[in-house]
Amino acid sequence: MKRVVFLLLVAVLALTACASPVPTEPPAAASPEPSPTPVVVIQTVLVEPTQPPPTEVPPTPVPPTPQPIVVTVVVEPTQAPAAQPAAPTAAANAPITLDPALGKGVFTNMTISSANLTLRCAPREVVFNITTSNPDIVDVLFFYRIMDLKRLYQKDYKNFGKMTANGNGNFTLVFKGEDVHPNLRIDGSWLDFQFVGLAKSGNVVDRSQTIESQIKYTFDCP
Repeated sequence: MKRVVFLLLVAVLALTACASPVPTEPPAAASPEPSPTPVVVIQTVLVEPTQPPPTEVPPTPVPPTPQPIVVTVVVEPTQAPAAQPAAPTAAANAPITLDPALGKGVFTNMTISSANLTLRCAPREVVFNITTSNPDIVDVLFFYRIMDLKRLYQKDYKNFGKMTANGNGNFTLVFKGEDVHPNLRIDGSWLDFQFVGLAKSGNVVDRSQTIESQIKYTFDCP
């Protein structure tokens, strides 16, 4: 009996085994192929702006520097120039004042009309004017000498004569180029001079210093 049951059990297990499908192993998955290294390409793309660029503002123009306006004013003279006398120049007409120290307090206001004296050209004369406040002086003698420009040869003074008394202690003298003694004339030289005051008796009261290198003497125009 136990044997029959055992056989039946075996038969049942066999039928069960036949009825159940044999499990099949799934096929091995194929190995994935390695993917290639990606190449990165960077491209610069100019994108047109969606808005127009701002309009450039032109610089403010600098106004040009205005040119100066020259206005010429013509003034008509009230009188024709030819009818007007020529104005004298100070150098030609104004007297030259000598240093008061040369008068030694005896003579003042000493002037000469020119610093040049010539024998044959203008100015051909020099006018001397002096003043004295000494009442004892009634006459004044004019002494002169001619000296070379370098003053190498000493000369003596020569008495030319009396000056003209104009009153109130004023004296004047016109001395010409030809008044220089012919034996004393040197072309290109100095005319030195001195004023000597005389009393009524003719005696010398006092005198100025010897005045040198103030007047140049020449034969022709300086």
